[in-house]
Amino acid sequence: MELSMSAYVVLGLIARHGPMTPYELKARVEESIAPFWPIPHAQLYRDPPRLAEMGLLTEETEEGGRRRRFFHLTPAGEKALREWLATPEVPHAEFRDPAQLRLAFADLGDPDDLARLARTQARQHRELMELYEQRRAELDPADTGTVSRERMLSYGILHEQAHAAFWETIASADEDPDDPFEPTARDRWQHN
Repeated sequence: MELSMSAYVVLGLIARHGPMTPYELKARVEESIAPFWPIPHAQLYRDPPRLAEMGLLTEETEEGGRRRRFFHLTPAGEKALREWLATPEVPHAEFRDPAQLRLAFADLGDPDDLARLARTQARQHRELMELYEQRRAELDPADTGTVSRERMLSYGILHEQAHAAFWETIASADEDPDDPFEPTARDRWQHN
């Protein structure tokens, strides 16, 4: 059975936190994985009914009030989640970073543009690192899944530290005449 990554997120969040509505799923995604694995909100409303049709979740609708739809994990859903977690092979990471795309062509632009981009990126990565550090400090040791979330946040902190350090190097290179990243190709392009 081929499931999307967002479907596994739905199964995992319901396994960890119990029955949830799509709105509650959206809130849990925002507080946990959204910074590194964004999922469109509409997907979190589409996946649960589809997973229920597949027998991986069951759906329960409130009798009165807002008639909210709660989704529960089934034994088949738990099995699918465990099989996914047990598979050590994963596809290569997909990384689409607009700043890195600009970096690929930065030698064709003004060096000041690259310096501004680098300073902005360094700041943004430092802000994400601080957010992860704050979330890690707020973890409740008694909460289920704390160890997994602590590991995920520690990984995110290291990831953001590396990105911030890289961009800080690019930003400070503007001040260094021996810059190994000097944009000489831009000069050649403008003179042709």
